[in-house]
Amino acid sequence: MENVINAYPAELSGGMRQRAALIRTLITDPMLLLLDEPFSALDYQTKLKLEDLVSNLLKEFHKTSVLVTHDIGEAIAMSDQIYLMKANPGKIAEVFEVPIELRNLSPFQARKHLKYQLLFDRIWEELNTLESKHHV
Repeated sequence: MENVINAYPAELSGGMRQRAALIRTLITDPMLLLLDEPFSALDYQTKLKLEDLVSNLLKEFHKTSVLVTHDIGEAIAMSDQIYLMKANPGKIAEVFEVPIELRNLSPFQARKHLKYQLLFDRIWEELNTLESKHHV
């Protein structure tokens, strides 16, 4: 960390920039955080580590957040509820409750749980159903 303490944002890695952005946001003590595709530009390993960090910080500071993502796995691992949206116009197609067993785990650990895969499959099926209705 010492080698980047005086670095400019453009000199930081994507993961470091995301960490800095999260700290800048949390320092203002917001009631609600909007996380719009926060991990999309990161490599997979960094993404998994940051999911755990963000999840832990949100829980530690008792923050509510809205995570916008196209990544089903990320939505399951990071959420209490998942709102699946229809396209054009954006309406809620279905709401999925994430099982408490998954919510009590870190995102990385949640991905290994059987209920993660079961919920992933349900959401995948619903997405395919929505897509087929949209193209008819």
